Amino acid sequence: QVQLVESGGGLVQAGGSLRLSCAASGSYIMGWFRQAPGQEREFVAHISRNGYGTYYASSVKGRFTISRDNAKNTVYLQMDSLKPEDTGVYYCAARLGMIYSVNPSDYDYWGQGTQVTVTT
Repeated sequence: QVQLVESGGGLVQAGGSLRLSCAASGSYIMGWFRQAPGQEREFVAHISRNGYGTYYASSVKGRFTISRDNAKNTVYLQMDSLKPEDTGVYYCAARLGMIYSVNPSDYDYWGQGTQVTVTT
């Protein structure tokens, strides 16, 4: 069983920054997703097992950075230049397979989520 625990969410003004962390046991492809009220869960970013491969949704590219420290079993999402439309619950997820995916249904384990609220 893979346990994922997110932290780092909060309330921030537009233009501000937050860093999310996800403690994950084991080595997997890791993804960040978010879900706004009344919306479907959407892909934000994913990272390869060794941390050298990353991919971003177009809506966050250039503003968000995904990284990982395998010595600490932790994946990060640095979020800069935040916008009100970035508001939502952010989830980290682990994929056991070898192929990258932006589809939430392809991820096998999920954290409990952390709320990010960006105000104007």
